[in-house]
Amino acid sequence: MIKRRIELNLSTFNMVINGLCKVGRLHKAGDVLEDMQSRGILPSVVTYNTLIDGYCKKGGSGKMYKAEALMKEMIKKKISPNEITYNALIDGFCKDENLSTAMNFFKKMEVSGLKPDVATYNSLINGLCGLGKLDEAIVLHDKMVESNVKPSIITYNSLMNGFSKKKLVNKCKELFNDIHNQGLIPNVYTYNTLINAYFRSGNFEEAVKVYKSMVEGSVTPNVSTYNSLITGYCKEGNMKEANKVLDNMKEKDLKADIVTYNIRIGALCKQGNTGEAIKLLNEMSVVGLIPIQLTYNILIAGYCGEGNLKGALNVMTRMEKEGRRSNVVTYNVLIKAFCEKGKLEEANVFLNKMLEKGLVPNQRTYDIVKEEMMERGFVPDIDGHLYNNLVTS
Repeated sequence: MIKRRIELNLSTFNMVINGLCKVGRLHKAGDVLEDMQSRGILPSVVTYNTLIDGYCKKGGSGKMYKAEALMKEMIKKKISPNEITYNALIDGFCKDENLSTAMNFFKKMEVSGLKPDVATYNSLINGLCGLGKLDEAIVLHDKMVESNVKPSIITYNSLMNGFSKKKLVNKCKELFNDIHNQGLIPNVYTYNTLINAYFRSGNFEEAVKVYKSMVEGSVTPNVSTYNSLITGYCKEGNMKEANKVLDNMKEKDLKADIVTYNIRIGALCKQGNTGEAIKLLNEMSVVGLIPIQLTYNILIAGYCGEGNLKGALNVMTRMEKEGRRSNVVTYNVLIKAFCEKGKLEEANVFLNKMLEKGLVPNQRTYDIVKEEMMERGFVPDIDGHLYNNLVTS
């Protein structure tokens, strides 16, 4: 066999760094950057963009700090950041919900003479809408249009989602109608957003109409679409129609996901039918789905709502045996349930267990202890922390 020697040049190193970033080995990619420089090969804007993008995609304050540090490093080496550099950082900070820093990079980008593109605006608009800052998102959308940057379907989906979350269904519908005027084609996410907007506003009939128009318009519904419909039918207590939607999913070879099961389990629990809800929990493992913390908490709350504390504790035991830790929500539900049964000492035991596990009480915990324990004349027997906060609040 003839061994071919690989030439170590800028292109080779960039390929290696790109491969490492794609599999999340960012520290090793950084080592390769140092290695190439030690060999006298200078990194390019592509090298830094690859690393910066890798850190931004990983997200989190630590990774974003490193991404920003890499940009400062490239500038120090007289390598000018380009649109790709700024877009990666802006998107990363938006996803990290650090909009002030994202906006600072947006301004720096403009000052440096670079023109923000549709990806830049979409990241910022999506970030603003996610935080409920709709007025700022609209201002940015207007600036986008004024700058001759054509909004995409992603732009509209982000804006619609923001209005949907605020239950401003009319604004959502206006945007949906404008999509066609702009020569854009709504996709499954567009329809899902409008369906959810109608559900959130309590207009179930319109939600179903949108679903039907979606199918007639040759847009294929996905699992999220069906989950929205199931949620709507379950809220109406119409399990028959919810089951029809499930049958429709099966006909189209769409597998129910964790969200689907959580919706159905929650609906059965609200109806006081924890027996059927447990059957669904068992079914999940059969179809290859692993219940999450929320799944168990829904069931625990269901049993507590029926006054079946033994059933709730059995679910909690199963949850922990299957590797899911109880959280503050779990304990809040149990503490309240024991208090409502007049079993204040047992409630106190669970309060202590929660604290022993290092779980931090939230406002709901304080309210339960104050209203269900202290106002009944029962002072929790715990070591300082929670009680001191309660008596001073």
